[in-house]
Amino acid sequence: MNIYNKDDGKRGSFFIDDGNVHVGEMNYVFAGPAKMIIVHTEVNEDYEGKGLGRQLVQAGVTYARENHMKILPLCQFAKKLFDVTPEFADVLF
Repeated sequence: MNIYNKDDGKRGSFFIDDGNVHVGEMNYVFAGPAKMIIVHTEVNEDYEGKGLGRQLVQAGVTYARENHMKILPLCQFAKKLFDVTPEFADVLF
C-alpha cells in the first residue's frame, strides 16, 4: 500500500488504496501559500488499528516540511497526534 496525494491548489487529500479498496484518506485545505488545514482523517474500519491514520498525517507533515508550510490540525484525530508527537512541532501553526 502506498500513500498518494492529490490537490487542486485549494484543497486536497492524502489517500491509501489497497487494490480496488479505498483504505483511508486525510483531507486538507490550503489557507494561503504557507498554511494547510487538516480537516478530516478517516480509515476504513477493516483497516483500523494498523497505524494508517498516523501514516496519512505523517505524509501531510512531510509535505508541509518540503513546501515550507505550517499545519493547523482541526481534525480531532490529527490534533491528538500533534499533541502527542513532539516531532511535529516544527510544522504546527
